[in-house]
Amino acid sequence: MNRPENVWSEPLRIFDTRLHADPSRVVLRPFHLGWQAKNAPGGRALRLVEDVAALTEARAALEYERVLRDFKERHWQTERIFADRFAEVAENMSLVAEDYSETKQRLIGSYFCHEYTFAAAALMNPSIVPSPDQSGMQDGCVRFIMSLRAVGEGHISSIAFREGIAEPDGEFCLWPQAAFATSVELDEEDQFDADCSVSVHRHVESSLSNTVIFPITEQQRGGLEDLRLVRFDHGGGDYEWIGTYTAYSGSSIRSELLRTRDFRQFDLEPIRGAAGRNKGMALFPEKIDGRFAMVSRQDGKNLFLLFSDKIDQWDDEGVLLMEPKFPWEFIQIGNCGSPILTDEGWLLFTHGVGAMRKYALGCALLDRDDPSKVLARTTDPVLTAENADRSGYVPNVIYTCGALKVGEQLLIPYGISDSTVGFATCRIQSLLDMME
Repeated sequence: MNRPENVWSEPLRIFDTRLHADPSRVVLRPFHLGWQAKNAPGGRALRLVEDVAALTEARAALEYERVLRDFKERHWQTERIFADRFAEVAENMSLVAEDYSETKQRLIGSYFCHEYTFAAAALMNPSIVPSPDQSGMQDGCVRFIMSLRAVGEGHISSIAFREGIAEPDGEFCLWPQAAFATSVELDEEDQFDADCSVSVHRHVESSLSNTVIFPITEQQRGGLEDLRLVRFDHGGGDYEWIGTYTAYSGSSIRSELLRTRDFRQFDLEPIRGAAGRNKGMALFPEKIDGRFAMVSRQDGKNLFLLFSDKIDQWDDEGVLLMEPKFPWEFIQIGNCGSPILTDEGWLLFTHGVGAMRKYALGCALLDRDDPSKVLARTTDPVLTAENADRSGYVPNVIYTCGALKVGEQLLIPYGISDSTVGFATCRIQSLLDMME
């Protein structure tokens, strides 16, 4: 178990545990030469296939042996991936598979793959939820799933995961990761339209902690950013895990939903309506007066409360919930994850941006039955970047996309200067005592 090595001023206890960017964690990804004039003489893709096909079987076997020597131990089911990639190429280029030996098929597949360092630049902005599987948990312990924004080559953001167990006294442990990672796979290979929903799944033999969700559609191709996961209660013991995230095309943004019931199958779908054009939407974990509810920053500065009858349609721009009030948040405020239900009301973590664009973590208490009523809020930051934590890809930033309630404690993973992930715990009552 991780224990706090140093104690911050109340209410938070800060752990020395850190999750860092790691360029050694790579995943096999398709390498596209472009399919323009793919079957025309001189086309790059077709020429590459022809060059490999022209090799003698002995030379092809030698080259394939070299590829395996370099890459087989760095990935999971490497040869299967090469074979699958050849099948995709063959379908796209109308190749006849029987015209190529198994060795040449897999060698061709390897030419249309590459290693991608999905977390080489940063790990940041985590969210955390109870796992669907709580079997064997005793004494108030909670098995959890944490999402992470992993930033890799080309500053492309993807979604990674870690699993672990949290205890009601604030201790926690993270499950280990394997040396390799795997990408989710599309249920249907032709799901690339910018406005459609897509369904993906992880391989049955791959653990969630070794799974990465990459951008798929044109709207997502610049990155999947800042997933805010919540366990949504449909009532009657029916739970669904839903996350809101920003899909960045490279030039435009929109909010989208990730939906799953088992973290094996995932649906990624756009949020329709005017409100979906904004970043930072966070879903309440249950309906309010029979309607879905969200917190979001709709005008770039203030927090708004939104309602909708459909989870994927948000036409209402909402009502003003909170404005910047204190110096550490004068520039703007935003949510830091979905509201958390307590006996006193809804706890809503916020971020404030102050002088020198310093991001700090705050918190507010909303009325249980009418969350448009702000009962109290912290007058000073709950957590700010200090000392070495001020340095990073974007300095002076503390940011989270969600916390986990474990008994009377909260486990709070948080991003540090857009580079690293740290962990803190606090008693709920201590947090409430900070509010006015």
